[in-house]
Amino acid sequence: MKILLASNNLHKKQEFERLLSSHTISLPSDLGITFDFEEDEPSFTLNALGKAQSLRALVPNEYVILSDDSGLCVDALFGGPGVRTARYGMDVFGRMLQSEERNEFLLKNLRHLKTKEERKAYFVCALAVVFDPYRVFTISESVEGYIANQSSGVKGFGYDPVFVVSEIDKTMAELSDEEKDRYSHRGRASRLLATLLGGMK
Repeated sequence: MKILLASNNLHKKQEFERLLSSHTISLPSDLGITFDFEEDEPSFTLNALGKAQSLRALVPNEYVILSDDSGLCVDALFGGPGVRTARYGMDVFGRMLQSEERNEFLLKNLRHLKTKEERKAYFVCALAVVFDPYRVFTISESVEGYIANQSSGVKGFGYDPVFVVSEIDKTMAELSDEEKDRYSHRGRASRLLATLLGGMK
């Protein structure tokens, strides 16, 4: 299938190309489309659905629209930053932070917590797939972990260097591509998506 990803994030495109290797993945920019969606819904699923439906209205029906809204939920932050994952720290600094700055800010805010249980966190991935206005599907998956005491690893993006996957006890940024695809929230959701796509006509 020809899948158009409702994102401007090249890292996400590269992950989906690995995870959905039997399909063709494109970004709106590949088609010369400027796409921007304000993620202001109260849940990952509603943000993903809104993005997919917004892009669906802009492109030919030959494309299946796929959107992803992912984020980090930390128990000690009452589930935050959650849907505001990319905007974490804006209320303090008055601007969007770079990934490294967000990670440092998170580590600073959790520095008084010492145990893995106190630093417990989840990565969540919500996917929305829109074939046409009457065939719409959503999938949500998560991976359990905890926030490390310091950044580690050079792979991945976002909060990957500070999120330790409990099942393998490595940060997401320390995982090989194969390991990340196996354990990550996006990998888990994409396996369900691949099953769905395999059954569609």
